[in-house]
Amino acid sequence: MNVHKLFYVYKNMPMNLGRILAIAAFCTTAAVSGAEESSGTLNDCLISLKADSLVVENACMRRVYDWNGGNLSTRSIVNKESGHVWISEENGPDMALPWQSAKAKLISFSVDVVPENRSHEAFLAATVTYSMDELCIRRVIRLYPDCPVVASDFFFKGRPAADWYNAKVLLENVHDIHFVRMGNLRKLLPVMEKVSMPGKHWRYRIVELYEMTDHLNNLVREEDPIGYYERLYRGNLLFAKNEESDQGLFFLKEAQSPNAQLKYMGGDYLAAFGQIRMTGLGLGSEDISPDHWTQGYSAVTGVYDGTEYSALCALKNYQSRLRKHYATRDEMVMMNTWGDRSDPYSALTEKYVLEELDLCARLGISHYQLDYGWQTEVANLPLYGPGPKNNRDNPYYWLPDKVRFPNGFTPIMEKAAKLGIEVCVWFEPNYYDNYERWSNDADWLIRLNRLYGIRTFKVDGLRIHNKLSEVRVDSLFRKVSEALDNDVCINLDVTADRRFGYLYKNSYGNIFLENRYTDWGNYYPYLTLRNLWMLSKYVPAQNLQLEFPNNWRCTDKYSGMFVPASYDFEYLFAITMMAQPLAWMQAHNLPEEGFKIGPVIKNYRKYQADIHDGMIFPIGEEPSGTSWTGFQSVQEGKGYFLVIRERNERENASLKTWLEAGKRVKLTLISGKGKKSFSAKAGHCGEVTFSLPAADSYALYSYEICQ
Repeated sequence: MNVHKLFYVYKNMPMNLGRILAIAAFCTTAAVSGAEESSGTLNDCLISLKADSLVVENACMRRVYDWNGGNLSTRSIVNKESGHVWISEENGPDMALPWQSAKAKLISFSVDVVPENRSHEAFLAATVTYSMDELCIRRVIRLYPDCPVVASDFFFKGRPAADWYNAKVLLENVHDIHFVRMGNLRKLLPVMEKVSMPGKHWRYRIVELYEMTDHLNNLVREEDPIGYYERLYRGNLLFAKNEESDQGLFFLKEAQSPNAQLKYMGGDYLAAFGQIRMTGLGLGSEDISPDHWTQGYSAVTGVYDGTEYSALCALKNYQSRLRKHYATRDEMVMMNTWGDRSDPYSALTEKYVLEELDLCARLGISHYQLDYGWQTEVANLPLYGPGPKNNRDNPYYWLPDKVRFPNGFTPIMEKAAKLGIEVCVWFEPNYYDNYERWSNDADWLIRLNRLYGIRTFKVDGLRIHNKLSEVRVDSLFRKVSEALDNDVCINLDVTADRRFGYLYKNSYGNIFLENRYTDWGNYYPYLTLRNLWMLSKYVPAQNLQLEFPNNWRCTDKYSGMFVPASYDFEYLFAITMMAQPLAWMQAHNLPEEGFKIGPVIKNYRKYQADIHDGMIFPIGEEPSGTSWTGFQSVQEGKGYFLVIRERNERENASLKTWLEAGKRVKLTLISGKGKKSFSAKAGHCGEVTFSLPAADSYALYSYEICQ
């Protein structure tokens, strides 16, 4: 069976699964002398090969490549919405590998429609397979309807001419300013994307994101340099705006954050004026085999009209295509038992959990998640880590402990169903031998679904230290998703070690963002708010789980300003509204006063899915504990504002929003302490004036644009 037939066989599977399995077909070594004219369409998308040109276009953009035997070279990029045309100043191929011949021999080419499923939106895919020396490369170009982005995935098979990753050489040269400025570093780095556009007046924004939130609490770093001679920049995203035309291009490297990437080259972008190269594939020569295809990182390039709003909308337009959002699967106000740091062996029993469910119903909780401690023989294992390898050989290990759950989860599932609560569990894949037993772990999750209907799993403890671990963990997620027809939500914990994250392998569910405990005295409301506020510009906030803890606990751990107990419990919940709220606690430990927010949570859940249906952006000031701040969910002709007055003396504040200047809006209060309803006109920079009568208060509004 050839690769094209395999592509069709697997096209109804999840996006990543379909691609991976499709490219697993053998790569014939017989080079084709040239590609026949070929094309494919999907709605407004067209990919067409004619003579020496490959055209990739939709209603938003058009990118034309010189064919170059399959090793494509960008000729032009058109922003159809603004009409601006970028003409490349270089003819060389977009991909360049160190010590590898640039001469390509075409093997195969096809254009296929990958239809939507429960996981992802439909897209048009062009698959180009070619060889350079003894190395085969497969590039899959993805194009989505009405989306100003071209994405490319790269796969490798065969033998590279030399090792791309040489830590010693990089260490000696990556920080040598003169060496880099003269263009010498580009010869040492694998480049997967390149544009070379005219003009010398460029302004960049480079954005580096951080996971490993157990260790880090500043999760976004922005740098805004003026383009000059060649420099190596570190970051997941690069926005490049030409100051003369007021038009821009943006680049997204689909990889872990730089501090977690494999075979990291010291940076992600080599940029000089309008010449921009995306570097680093996450692969070394030892990761590439003659026997099977190995996927590297992916490159995404988009266009925007020069405004920050246009750039961010284009980015989030693309991000929304990677995982379809279903309210019945993805919306949740979850309670997780780990937040109170209680002994899991005494807290997780059938009797205790049944009582917890009644309390969750009072609060308005939609999902109840049993964290560490529910599984068999857990009392014989260390509290942290996977424990001895032979414990995982216990055939009952990932079933409910028979002593504490003598009837399994059946009584719990029955009661939860009556209360309208979904039961979820914590799970830690077996790390040993680079996740050699990934398939067995996948079978456990599938079995828990078959036995009890569980479909939401917090996956913790991952250590992605090499390509083999990455491939196996991804295979685990794909196997589960396929078996459950994509009706699964992985809460991917990004709190420690190298893991998947905000921008990579993130199509399986949401992200468990941070562990902050009153027990450790490291939870402060404004810091959690700040993390969401900073991330929400570049990462869909609705894909993040954000905690609100029991702030009546551990008051002895705090002193000074901003202690959690000095805030209203409802305010802590409000901070999380634009994300997926996570009640980081055990309901048994809440005082009676805590249950007063039950009507607030239940009311919020009526609007939750619609709030998350928009593009969510930060507004106002950066949270500091004393700011006026918030978020805006932007939709066509309407949206939502979450306005937050931190600890300050200002009863009124004019917040810069994402409304167009002069737009009139009508706002209606959903919850909080603001005015019940009022009308406003956006100022010159989109400002709207809000009022809140007290410090540490909030208001959640829906709004409609009147004109």
